[in-house]
Amino acid sequence: MYQQVNQYLEKALPFLIPAVLLLGITVLSGAQVLSDWVKWIFAFISFSSCLRLNLQQMKEAFLRPLPLITAMVLLQVVMPAAAYGAGVLLFMDDILVITGLVLAFSIPTGVITIMWSGIFGGNTGLTVAVVIINTLVSPLLVPSILGIFVGTDVAMDVPGIMLGLLWMVVVPSAAAVLFNRMNEKRARQAGAAAAPFSKIGVLFVILINSAVTAPYFQTMSMRLIFLFFVVFLLACAAYGLGFWSARLFGWTRATAVSLMYNTGMRNTGVGAAIAVTYFPPAAALPVVLAVIFQQFLAASAGRLVGRNNKDADGSGIRLQQPEP
Repeated sequence: MYQQVNQYLEKALPFLIPAVLLLGITVLSGAQVLSDWVKWIFAFISFSSCLRLNLQQMKEAFLRPLPLITAMVLLQVVMPAAAYGAGVLLFMDDILVITGLVLAFSIPTGVITIMWSGIFGGNTGLTVAVVIINTLVSPLLVPSILGIFVGTDVAMDVPGIMLGLLWMVVVPSAAAVLFNRMNEKRARQAGAAAAPFSKIGVLFVILINSAVTAPYFQTMSMRLIFLFFVVFLLACAAYGLGFWSARLFGWTRATAVSLMYNTGMRNTGVGAAIAVTYFPPAAALPVVLAVIFQQFLAASAGRLVGRNNKDADGSGIRLQQPEP
């Protein structure tokens, strides 16, 4: 039963997420009073999502680490710099929007990346390695990146941001991985049972975070529409950068798919929670806007890669090849 509900939610998420976001900025904008719940809901999401992670799958990624290093550089250096550049060029008069853009592209990649990478034939070991490492170092990296780009212009609660990432992401994720190592069978059973509730939790987080930013959506200005397209194009660029970087190095398409998703997808729920908690609501706008299209873009990117980049034998995206 849990598996069937989870499969239904996986298929429905690209449609449910925009609907929930729309409710949050309209008839259910009062959900902002629940903003203190976000960190606890996200701790549960992080824990349940990591219960089925198998560390053995990461061995190959560490033995041949160049794809892993490339993914981390694209995630935490190239894309934050690109977001800052776009922000300064296009929104030079609004430091909060610039901050939100940098935050949107410096938060860690999400555990749901593993699901999308697996669906479209990515290298599971590499994807898991990037997700876990990026999650573990995020309490240090995210405040550091924000400090480098906007630290002198925006007052930031750096210890608060670090603790928020630690308790929302790192501690529950590490606890889940430890549980898996101690009793893999029970951890997988618990993960399967918790999976649908985790996705429902994601929808609640989106509802609450969108409600907090509701005042900014009540007048649909050209500036807001322009910001949406800027965030969307940056996300598209991240997907393309990940995929074609792998192709440039001559790595297999499984590795290319993994880099595409690891570079393109972000843990927008955590990003919005951090922005809403530690910054004025305007800084949360780019992250909330990314929530609107993230699942749709993930599905579209996978289909595009599958249609235009068949393996040599024409068998398509699910063919697994030896990794570099």
